[in-house]
Amino acid sequence: MYSDKLKTFLPALLLALAGFVLAYQFVDPAPPSSLSIAAGQPGGAYYSFAEQLRDRLAPQGITLQIRQSAGSLDNIKRLEQGTADIGYVQSGLTGADSTLESLGSMYYEPLWIFLAPGVDDRLLRDMQGLRLAVGQAGSGTYALTSMLLAEKAINTHNATWLQLSDRDAADALLDGKADVAFMVGAATAGAIARLAATPGIRLMPLLRAEAYARRHRTITALTLPRGTLNPAADMPSTDTTMLAAAATLLINPSLHPALQDLLLQAAVATHDKSSLFTTAGRFPSPGLSGQPLSLSASRYYKSGPTFLQRYLPFWAATLVDRLKLMLLPFLALLVPLFKLMPPLYRWRIRSRIYRCYEDLTRLDHSLRQALPAEELDGLLAELHLMEEEIRKINVPLSYADELYDLRLHLAMVREQVEKVKG
Repeated sequence: MYSDKLKTFLPALLLALAGFVLAYQFVDPAPPSSLSIAAGQPGGAYYSFAEQLRDRLAPQGITLQIRQSAGSLDNIKRLEQGTADIGYVQSGLTGADSTLESLGSMYYEPLWIFLAPGVDDRLLRDMQGLRLAVGQAGSGTYALTSMLLAEKAINTHNATWLQLSDRDAADALLDGKADVAFMVGAATAGAIARLAATPGIRLMPLLRAEAYARRHRTITALTLPRGTLNPAADMPSTDTTMLAAAATLLINPSLHPALQDLLLQAAVATHDKSSLFTTAGRFPSPGLSGQPLSLSASRYYKSGPTFLQRYLPFWAATLVDRLKLMLLPFLALLVPLFKLMPPLYRWRIRSRIYRCYEDLTRLDHSLRQALPAEELDGLLAELHLMEEEIRKINVPLSYADELYDLRLHLAMVREQVEKVKG
């Protein structure tokens, strides 16, 4: 009986397995377990946030390798060359022909404009003749500052541009070697916090910040309330209008979609916090990046994590997600196949009984003619042999009634032969 089931169902199972193997060839590859992020220098904001992302991805079995870099422009270069999968980049720095995609903006990066003692508040267009610490060449500070100054025709011909790091710019301002220092970063960054705590150093408001924000979609006008930086020194002394770029998370377009979802979940846990300029829940955000959102990021901001990632571990969610494309055609093959198996099994069992009915019917029909005694004895002998063969038939108990019906019918034919023989 077990051999009958095996002979019936084994070919179906092998066919289903072959279909599964064939369909698996069209399944997307599994996401890699390791990826890299371009994150600036140790001690910087980008690097610190990259470490937090690394720690959040580790429990999911993903290793995030942090690559040191020279800043946003270097991060863009690494992404475009394929030597990094992800990178923190200041908004507005990618070229028009860049193919990089965005996971959204993660937090504001305000532009701080500090004035040395004795330097009055003024418009950007009135900075001719001043010594301006505009950031290191290639840095996000330099890119944003040079763009704003260029719009006001402030250049190296009518002002002194000092290409200094934030630390060196703070030293130059405090030592009287610079009149204005431009810095992009968080309020807690070392150089910014140092200048904010120094008496006599003032934060310059950008009176036309809203106009700049309207002209450039990757920057935002913000207001820093009075006394926020240094309440004891009343720094700033008035509500101050500022400009801010956004720190964005850019990716190589080839990054696996499942990893993009996982990165966004880690980014939400890392950046969904309040700050001097925002309330909790403001970031991550789909806007301000300057690069198009990836398809996965666009879906994530509309619907959140996928259903599978909400309730399954990452490895299980990705496996089911990869296999779902092959499940429909696989089930389309499997369901009809297994619907066919029970009837086929029943036919296989009953065919043993039905074969005997063919011979029994032939013997019964032969009684319609007048037969000599020798032929009647032959029929009885044949019926005896058939009965011996029937006793050897082995069927499941659920089919035993049909087997005993056969034996009963054989006895009826034998009785009929014996009656004719007299």
